[in-house]
Amino acid sequence: MTVSADDRLRARNDLAWSISVGGIGIVVFAALLMFTWYFAATLFLIFAGMLLGVALNAMTHLLGRVVKLPHPLRLTLVCLVLAGMLSGVVFLGGATIARQATVLSDTIKSQLVTVKAFLEKNGIDTSYLELGHIGTPAATSTLGAPATPVAPLGPVPHNLPSAGAIASGGGAIVSQTLKVLLGTVSAVGNFFIVVFLGLAFAAQPSVYRRGLLYLAPARHRARATVIVDRIGDTLERWLIAQIVTMIAVFLVTWIGLKLIGIESAFILGIQAGLLAFIPTIGALIGGLIVVLASLASGWVAGFSAFVLFMGVHALESYLLTPIIQRHALDIPPATLFAFQILLGVVFGIWGLALALPLMAVAKVMIDHFKAEKIPADAATAGFRPPS
Repeated sequence: MTVSADDRLRARNDLAWSISVGGIGIVVFAALLMFTWYFAATLFLIFAGMLLGVALNAMTHLLGRVVKLPHPLRLTLVCLVLAGMLSGVVFLGGATIARQATVLSDTIKSQLVTVKAFLEKNGIDTSYLELGHIGTPAATSTLGAPATPVAPLGPVPHNLPSAGAIASGGGAIVSQTLKVLLGTVSAVGNFFIVVFLGLAFAAQPSVYRRGLLYLAPARHRARATVIVDRIGDTLERWLIAQIVTMIAVFLVTWIGLKLIGIESAFILGIQAGLLAFIPTIGALIGGLIVVLASLASGWVAGFSAFVLFMGVHALESYLLTPIIQRHALDIPPATLFAFQILLGVVFGIWGLALALPLMAVAKVMIDHFKAEKIPADAATAGFRPPS
């Protein structure tokens, strides 16, 4: 069968077009990866603001089931209640939190030194752990006995430090001060950025939803609408369930440690509740801190704290999560743990903290594309064209 010249030319043009489109796609994908890599901290910050907006919007919707008020007024009430609770914790328990935080910090340091000494006593090298020095050893002679100080042969010179030494010391002090100030400003700035983004997203969610849908091509906008709405519903259910779980972990840990007699029970309960936001790894870190802090009160208190930690972990894993979050997420624990480790190693604390919501977004998209194709009339009925 003879192929005409027009068919061969059309085939070459189609091949050239496919190669060009594929090359452009690869370049764009590589550029997106590079952009994500270099600006990961900023992207995580924006995503955290979006999560806060979703949480505020979910609480506003819950309030709407009880009180029939406009959305802005319900959002204002939610923000006032949250601000009042935070202010109450700071003003009523601020001194207690500060005192217990100091005691907890000293206790953890002393316990780490004790663990280091115990490991070294049993022949385990702990130099790679960088737990700090147990103490500055006294100078010893070659035979192991304390070295006898040698008296100086002449008058001890009282030399003043040189101008270079003074300048070097002053520069080091200024450098450390600037680091502390910049770190504080960065942390406070990040906090207010997340709060501002959350309030902006929660105040006008429909505006940002329509803007996001405008980015999708017109022929895929109905499918994009379904995906965006499913992601929003999934994150709302998960955040509400996570807030309830965090409050329960805080209360049980605080009351349990208070009954055991641990001095820093309140601050330990707060950190356990906050770390409950990070599945698996957060619970392990919180439990380790609780047990180390409790060992300062004796082995009985340490064992009681360990039993309490196991009880809280069982409560969270086998009661709260299956009951509260059964309709929110269904991600295998091993898959979630591996994804947490990956993002934690690559992106640090941001990746570790936001691994679960990011995986929830990816799971919603994968489940949507794996499911059967949405009928055209159903997709069109669920699509509200941006105006």
